[in-house]
Amino acid sequence: MNLKELLVAWERTPKVHKTAEKYALRLPLEDAARVEALDEMYPGISREQILTDLLHAALDELAQSMPYVRGERIIQEDEFGDPVFEDVGQTPRFIELTRKHLARLSDGR
Repeated sequence: MNLKELLVAWERTPKVHKTAEKYALRLPLEDAARVEALDEMYPGISREQILTDLLHAALDELAQSMPYVRGERIIQEDEFGDPVFEDVGQTPRFIELTRKHLARLSDGR
């Protein structure tokens, strides 16, 4: 979900599955003021949901921004028959660790 889609979603007040794990953080003043502004603009959305959605959008964008690093091994062919090489950058590790922690956190429900 990108940030434009997030604003549309806030207009509809979406439901999200949440983990039992809690995260506490202290925001820089300008970021806190921005969260407060969003809280005032979208009174039907809690501050917690605003922060959750912003973090989700940022993590999606971060994952999409990780650069592809071409490896040596061919893992498949594209629709034109050209080789597709494995990604040896940070993306595969990020995906693997995300799945690992998702499984662990899901067991805690």
